[in-house]
Amino acid sequence: MALEEPGVFVARLTTEELASALAAAGRCAVLVPVGAIEPHGPHLPLDTDLIISRAAAVRAVATLRGLDIAAFVAPDACYGVTECASDFAGAVSVPAPAVIGYLHGVAEGWLRAGFGHVCLVNNHLEPAHDGAVRAAVATIPGGRASVASPLTKRWARTLSEEFKRGACHAGEYETSIVLAASPADVREEFLGTMPDVDISLSENLKKGVARFREMGMDRGYAGAPGRATQGHGETMLQRLAEMIVGEITDALGA
Repeated sequence: MALEEPGVFVARLTTEELASALAAAGRCAVLVPVGAIEPHGPHLPLDTDLIISRAAAVRAVATLRGLDIAAFVAPDACYGVTECASDFAGAVSVPAPAVIGYLHGVAEGWLRAGFGHVCLVNNHLEPAHDGAVRAAVATIPGGRASVASPLTKRWARTLSEEFKRGACHAGEYETSIVLAASPADVREEFLGTMPDVDISLSENLKKGVARFREMGMDRGYAGAPGRATQGHGETMLQRLAEMIVGEITDALGA
């Protein structure tokens, strides 16, 4: 499914078009891409996590529609908890309570608008942010909301070795996905000169080291961006789409 295919992005529909689609649907779901504005090295844009969430959601829509679930992609929820990168330009962090309240309101809003299910698709994996995303829908009952996040162990196991090591902030994993989803946003001239930075964010966070610079990520990335390929990105996007479909179908009992 092409990123710009009509009918995928709910905000591009008219109210009558959406009402007609919902009236004809037995089951319906809206996917909200969640991320943050934060640094991703010299080669990826500040909205990298949103690019990933949005591209995975678009791919998931095709599969969900094949399962007779009327699925649409909502506008991005584009700010989050971004304290790890706080000493880099472009790290815009919002307190967790504000993120929880906002995302809860967004989810409830889409449910009131006629959708049967809301899935928050999160690819900004700072633990405090991911926890806030999950808390935002924890009190919504009856399988009406879910979170699709690679930090869920079930889905983490399906991703790349770099991801599993936790050395994956703007490394091969994320750079490959952006190459596949939005290649014009990758500053490819940097890739051949960037050394591997074998630093595990997850291990550092477990030790209480909470800032990128304290971890040794002086340019705001970890992993091996020079190894990124579009093919690897397509494979990872397909796995992320399967994650989204799995969370929604589990919630709906499909």
